[in-house]
Amino acid sequence: MDAGFTAEQDEIRRTLRELLHKRCGAQELRAAVDTPAGHDPALWAALSEQLGLPGLALPEAYGGVGCSATELALAAEEVGRVLAPSPLLATAVLVAPLILALGTDAQRAGLLPRIASGALTAALAAPAAGLALTGDNRGDWAGGGRAGGVQARRAGAGWTLYGEVAPVPDGHRAGLLLVAAHTGGFARSRTLLFLVAGDADGLVRTRQTALDATRALGRLQFRHVEADLLGDGDQEDADVPGALARVGDAAAAVLACEAVGAADRVLERTVEYVKQREQFGRAIGSFQAVKHRLADVYVRVQAARSAAYYAAWATTHEERVGGLALAQGLEALRSSAGEAIQLHGGIGFTWEHDVQLYFKRAAGDELLFGPVHRLRAHAADAAALFTATEVPV
Repeated sequence: MDAGFTAEQDEIRRTLRELLHKRCGAQELRAAVDTPAGHDPALWAALSEQLGLPGLALPEAYGGVGCSATELALAAEEVGRVLAPSPLLATAVLVAPLILALGTDAQRAGLLPRIASGALTAALAAPAAGLALTGDNRGDWAGGGRAGGVQARRAGAGWTLYGEVAPVPDGHRAGLLLVAAHTGGFARSRTLLFLVAGDADGLVRTRQTALDATRALGRLQFRHVEADLLGDGDQEDADVPGALARVGDAAAAVLACEAVGAADRVLERTVEYVKQREQFGRAIGSFQAVKHRLADVYVRVQAARSAAYYAAWATTHEERVGGLALAQGLEALRSSAGEAIQLHGGIGFTWEHDVQLYFKRAAGDELLFGPVHRLRAHAADAAALFTATEVPV
């Protein structure tokens, strides 16, 4: 592994940071989350047209930039620094890779160029994003391929869906839904993926009230909704749970980088504050106890950054360590945001101050994609760390 960044990767990070600094300040962020969509369409258009962010990891044949998930993860780190609300996670990280992996030639040609251009947003309707990142329907970790309460039934030459799923990141606003649904009855139950238009008849979408307003969530109800199977007829025998688990691991690496970006930024803000806030005639940052607490946070953030970068690199080398990196990233964000609240004192938890947004991101992401102990337990099981073996006498 080469620990250095290429010139192209550095340019992606620099350009994206400059754009977000200009277009996603505190006022713009709060205005965006209060809109029905939950994000700023103008900012999303700029990210799409100027930087090609939705198609960063898509092949050039489909209108993408042709980079890997590593570049997408580095971009997510910059997005996480400012908590920018956008359809990036749901569209480019979760849905696009599944269409690329399992879709027919016609489906790829019809959908991926629109996703790459930013004209089409998408959402993965699975029962819980956390399980989708860690499980593949085997043993105690079943869940990654489960479809929850959504059932799929044949209707002539097509399919219909019935049921409910929540929470779904960006599910309330996405133009395209990729739905995991059960089919085949109890005895032969299997999970398949279906494409559903955002304005399909019988589909009821509601935006949920979320702890973290910068991560918009939706509740989806399907009432005999017409759907198209992702892939051809032979796709019914495809390893959909395995595909979900593979995409989920890459998504975990991206989310780990995003968490590291948020943790690093809230630590920077805290350091800036303790240099200015005075008590007993001196800046509180000069007290040894405060220095020790911030030093501990700094070590956690740097360790999480190393793990996240390695996981991003590993996605292109068939090594699955995203869940473990995500656990470390979420823990670093929680620690950084918690200390920020404490060291900012009375203003830290007020609605008017931005620190509370990072604290809510930390708590919300752990509820949605964790918890941390479960991510680590899965990594330990996958590595057979605690598997009993005979000890030679």
